Amino acid sequence: MAKDSPKTPKSRSATNPSVSVWAAQCEKCLKWRRIATQEQFEDIRSRFTEEPFNCPNGSCDDPADIEYDASRTWAIDKPNLPKTPSGFKRELCLRRDYSKMDTYYFTPLGKKLRSFTEVTTFLEQNPQFTDVKSSDFSFTSPKVMDDTVPSTALLANSHKKGAAK
Repeated sequence: MAKDSPKTPKSRSATNPSVSVWAAQCEKCLKWRRIATQEQFEDIRSRFTEEPFNCPNGSCDDPADIEYDASRTWAIDKPNLPKTPSGFKRELCLRRDYSKMDTYYFTPLGKKLRSFTEVTTFLEQNPQFTDVKSSDFSFTSPKVMDDTVPSTALLANSHKKGAAK
């Protein structure tokens, strides 16, 4: 776990495996701060190396907004991924086996994009998005933090691995 990287906690709900809380870790005090929106989180993440996150208004003396623990499944997003283009929506979905997260984009027209190939095809077929480039998208998925995965999922996954031998 890189202590200076922004992280995205994930919900454990099997019916809604999307992100439930956006959070970033302060570079100075290492406390977790809730980030109000996905857009604000993506802004912090997109420039994290150049401008590490610090507690707002010098609030390092305040208690952490959220604790890193196994009460929820956490995933770490890579720093400096591009912000989602305006009008598009980036969605992260935790797999049922907790092995990884899948990244999808939804276009302003409601189409779900699952890969760079689909992004390129969509942009070619929709010239009204000339200000959007395929490099504005990243399908890099956050790393699921194993120490926060429910033990029931770990047991199920170890059983599958054993059966595959």
